[in-house]
Amino acid sequence: MDLDIVALSRLQFATTALYHFLFVPLTLGLSIILAIMETVYVMTGRSIWRDMTKFWGVLFGINFAMGVATGIVMEFQFGMNWSYYSHYVGDVFGAPLAIEGLMAFFLEATFVGLFFFGWDRMSKVGHLITTWAVALGSNFSALWILIANGWMQNPVGAAFNPQTMRMEVTDFAAVLTNPVAQAKFVHTVSAGYVTAAIFVLGVSAWYVLKGRHLELARRSMTVAASFGLAAALSVVVLGDESGYMTTEHQKMKLAAIEAMWETEPPPAAFTVFGFPDQASRETHFAVHVPWAMGLIGTRSLDTVIPGIDELEKRAEERVRSGLLGYEALQRIRDAGSTANIPPDAKATFEEHGGDMGYALLLKRYVDDPRDATDAQIKQAAWDTVPPVAPLFWSFRIMVGLGIFFILLTGTFFVLSAMRRLDRWRWLLWVAVWSIPLPFLAAECGWIVAELGRQPWVIEGVLPTAVAVSNHGAGSVLLTLLLFIAIYTVLIVVEWKLLFKAIRKGPELQPDTLAEARARGHATLATARN
Repeated sequence: MDLDIVALSRLQFATTALYHFLFVPLTLGLSIILAIMETVYVMTGRSIWRDMTKFWGVLFGINFAMGVATGIVMEFQFGMNWSYYSHYVGDVFGAPLAIEGLMAFFLEATFVGLFFFGWDRMSKVGHLITTWAVALGSNFSALWILIANGWMQNPVGAAFNPQTMRMEVTDFAAVLTNPVAQAKFVHTVSAGYVTAAIFVLGVSAWYVLKGRHLELARRSMTVAASFGLAAALSVVVLGDESGYMTTEHQKMKLAAIEAMWETEPPPAAFTVFGFPDQASRETHFAVHVPWAMGLIGTRSLDTVIPGIDELEKRAEERVRSGLLGYEALQRIRDAGSTANIPPDAKATFEEHGGDMGYALLLKRYVDDPRDATDAQIKQAAWDTVPPVAPLFWSFRIMVGLGIFFILLTGTFFVLSAMRRLDRWRWLLWVAVWSIPLPFLAAECGWIVAELGRQPWVIEGVLPTAVAVSNHGAGSVLLTLLLFIAIYTVLIVVEWKLLFKAIRKGPELQPDTLAEARARGHATLATARN
């Protein structure tokens, strides 16, 4: 990929998004775990659960602050690096983004402050409500972001206005209830819950290995294992739903994920392993599971999943159809007023305008798509195929890790029920070394979602190549390097703060220590009797 203005702008946004998404899942999951722990404290009155909530709350606060710091930059990038995109879809995209900002900076941030500073100023129930408000605010903040992102994957509830040359909202309810957005939301937040569960499980396992804070560690492991197992199982179910939505709305993405070059008779096989070769359009050393892809992707035995070659031919047809819509749009624009629009131009645009985005793919090669050659049209159709190998492997890494998380949390769930969490030290070390893996899975999932949409910034409507701002490549490269440097520093700072807080451990209050001593005496008396 040549490092032109488009490639550099894509790389800059991808880099900042991947950095930012290192913080988001942990924030989403820890907020719910905090609410669960404090709920147990309010219901039982046992102070150990209050101290657990405070301890994990410190780690949540560190991660939350870094997430806010890295997320602000991304919103500014829409206007700075993607100005034509902002102009073209601002009427649609701006509303959920603005609501997310209001929820994040007014609702969520307000309750975060009350969570940290309200322990001695609020009643138990009042503070519990605050903690649940933090959890719900964090998750609903993610909802609005994913509504906006889901619309980019499946642009519903909007139409192109030839007079303003912009996409405009026609049905805001359709934007909010976009099935792709809803599937992405539940899948993403569930992945965040798994991330937090593995984090709590791993840190607690480290305490058990060191023989420190055992009361807190064992209870935290029980919560993390139970919550994590439920979340890991839901990720599989919700991921299947997200995949089904991809079959419905993003057929090329699905074909690329499966490296399915040719259309197979239904039900299609699932490729477990292989080495996709995009240049030769084949997958070397492929290992297939018969029928599996047809059942997963279509939930039927007789529905065809089109391959890349067939979808490329469909794309070429849509490019040629889009050229007719583009020509009709120029005639409508030249007419000046609505009364002067030629009836045949209006009719042609209504018939072919929906494919105009495909004609815009030609702007990579010619200033006026109508001047494109037949070879350039075929090249534009081939451009609709995203990078196959990165999608193929990212998806399989994500799925493989998801299965591992089910096994890990399920094992600790059983051990917690048996009160044998410290039975095998090697298993505790597995939990410790598993802490980075959910972050890797989340990054792979984001790569599948976003790289799989290319070459579109809005699926089928606006190509990425025409959405960028007219900056110099040198300016974008400089800011890219600055962002990488700054974000790397922020991640190092977060790690140091987290490690420092973990090494220090929780600050147990006197009443917690008294409860622990009382339980110890009671246990000893029971043993003597």
